[in-house]
Amino acid sequence: MGITFANESPAYRAARDRLLAAEIALRRQMEAVAEQRRNLPPGPSIAEDYAFESADGAERVRLSELFRPDSDTLLIYAYMFPRHSGDKRAGAGEGELAQLPREEQPCPSCTAVLDQLDPAARHYEAMGGAFAVVANTTPERLRAAARDKGWKHLRLLSSKNNSFKRAYHAEDDDGQQEPMILVFRRDADGTIRLFWASELVYAEKEPGQDMRAFGTIDTFWNLFDFTPNGRPHQNEQLDYDCCEHGSPR
Repeated sequence: MGITFANESPAYRAARDRLLAAEIALRRQMEAVAEQRRNLPPGPSIAEDYAFESADGAERVRLSELFRPDSDTLLIYAYMFPRHSGDKRAGAGEGELAQLPREEQPCPSCTAVLDQLDPAARHYEAMGGAFAVVANTTPERLRAAARDKGWKHLRLLSSKNNSFKRAYHAEDDDGQQEPMILVFRRDADGTIRLFWASELVYAEKEPGQDMRAFGTIDTFWNLFDFTPNGRPHQNEQLDYDCCEHGSPR
């Protein structure tokens, strides 16, 4: 049973019903893709049990130790920190990150994603997930980013002294950082394997298509998809002159 709104025209209702059918088909396709992902055969085993430095400086932790005792999966966000050398967006204008040269500051787009994932992380882990953020920068700089952005729930790790990001295509041969989401699975015998990676980052670009490298987790971009004008031709920034509930700060 559908719904109607006061004062809507027959043309609007007919078009909206056609759109609703397309939205239902998209929902089914999204679940079909998720099922296809879940049914992937065993991926490649890890080359080594990489050791990371915790951003709080308290410990070195290995990849195998990032799994929760009651879970066989681990999701890692590869944070572009430092940013790509071709990223000419403005650097941070305030806070501790502003003390770094622009080229040594983090990627604004990755930072925007992590702004959204910070509150989500506690829900994800409460429901059994294991989540970590890995960056090829120092623990001190990761702490600075967390303080500047007010992150409270992200597990931040430095890969400064290992080859993890290079091995999993989150860093190219020239040392430039690339955005990746990586999911690992731990077999019953303890073998750790790559389960899935966001390879859409490397897919051939199509005219008129947003890269959408991380699919549906880019919350604020997806909000624009609900609007008449769609996604704006702008890029995320480390700082904004606005906004709090539509008003300048």
